[in-house]
Amino acid sequence: MKILLTGANGYIGMRLLPQLLEMGHEIVCAVRDESRLSVDKEIRSNIQIIEIDFLEEPKENIVPKDIDAAYFLIHSMSSSTQDFDDMEAKTAINFNKYVNNTNSKQVIYLSGIVNDEKLSKHLQSRKNVEDILYQGKYNLTVLRAGIIVGSGSSSFEIIRDLCEKLPVMITPKWVLTKTQPIAIRDVIAFLTGVLGHEKTYNDSFDIAGPNVLTYKDMLHKYAEVRGFKNWIWTVPVMTPKLSSYWLYFVTSTSYKLALNLVDSMKIEVIAKDTRLQEILGIEPHTYKEAIDLAFKKIEQNLVISSWKDSMISGRFLENLEKHIQVPKYGVLKDYKQIKVKNPEKVLERIWRIGGETGWYYGNWLWKIRGFLDKLWGGVGLRRGRTHPDKIFAGDALDFWRVLLADKNAKRLLLFAEMKLPGEAWLEFKIDENNILHQTATFRPRGLRGRLYWYSIVPFHYFIFGGMISNIAKTDHN
Repeated sequence: MKILLTGANGYIGMRLLPQLLEMGHEIVCAVRDESRLSVDKEIRSNIQIIEIDFLEEPKENIVPKDIDAAYFLIHSMSSSTQDFDDMEAKTAINFNKYVNNTNSKQVIYLSGIVNDEKLSKHLQSRKNVEDILYQGKYNLTVLRAGIIVGSGSSSFEIIRDLCEKLPVMITPKWVLTKTQPIAIRDVIAFLTGVLGHEKTYNDSFDIAGPNVLTYKDMLHKYAEVRGFKNWIWTVPVMTPKLSSYWLYFVTSTSYKLALNLVDSMKIEVIAKDTRLQEILGIEPHTYKEAIDLAFKKIEQNLVISSWKDSMISGRFLENLEKHIQVPKYGVLKDYKQIKVKNPEKVLERIWRIGGETGWYYGNWLWKIRGFLDKLWGGVGLRRGRTHPDKIFAGDALDFWRVLLADKNAKRLLLFAEMKLPGEAWLEFKIDENNILHQTATFRPRGLRGRLYWYSIVPFHYFIFGGMISNIAKTDHN
């Protein structure tokens, strides 16, 4: 089958794509920015990529006519606390305009469980999108999922952060809300299982794991799987805004996502429908099994995707190409170079920078800068990196965004997403003479930007000097 995959560079899309290719399907990936599709050369050579912003009115139908089926995996919950529902409705309307001009027989939409009479804004928006998609000229299959648990998922990473950082917690009362989590492996099994399955046409199904748990239960069971104990007390005084700040400062989530999550966590999300499980013969994993599977992926460095790599987890939403040309005029620079003995080994060290590896010099200073950034409403160092030694354009790297990662050209270019009175780039490049060039470029915004730069020049002398020296150390070559 020829399949249109929207949201191809999202958390679900990145995991669904290799499964669909393995099944022998021809895939057309619809993304806003092709440079952000973080897949290896082998996968890229086997797919067709088209750039579409579904928030914009279709100007021309660039979706191939001979599409047999499509996946709608687009959502905007993390990008806004006010109008994400309008944005999601607009993407669904424009999606219909594209797909209605194809031969697509089926569209598969991953939504959220919406059985409670009183829905959060997030779940109401998902239901509205479902209603819009039912107006399309195709057969719609809706999968309404509970909380998704898997390596790199927002739910898993938030639970992981809370439990690993806070063995003793004073929590808001919404931790007593019941929910029904589902393993990411089961979500992918359901998404692929309904493809072309006529019994699932024009119908909506709940998908969830076998365990109905409160969020407090989920935190306790996570600790149990990991082999430690945690203590949790609930208090009724935490407002949604305070709860959101609590999640923002303790976990890896952004404030906008935290606010929308807290709003949803007040509503019970429990499956009332197991028909699809019976139709497809799928027996979902338990919550504990889902956590165990997630850590097996982490331990094997097989995390395919993370919600933290989403552009909305950072500072800007524009295409990366807008920043890929480092300015030469009106900028301030810290430039250093060093001769390296083994460029390939040095390149490997550059490709491991950030995350658990750190920044090769003064990691405690980087952590202080990250903490201050988070206090000012920035991303801080909370995102880390998805893989220990693989980098793709578009990836989040602590409080940087990868603009270019070209191992053949021996060049890595990062753009700062921390709160700054200007714009900043950090570049590493090894030339044909085995000279490692390290350049920090800052384009200040007014007098405040220049004062900021000159105030931290003494720190740059030690940090950037130590960093290039340690990256190029001969005992690692």
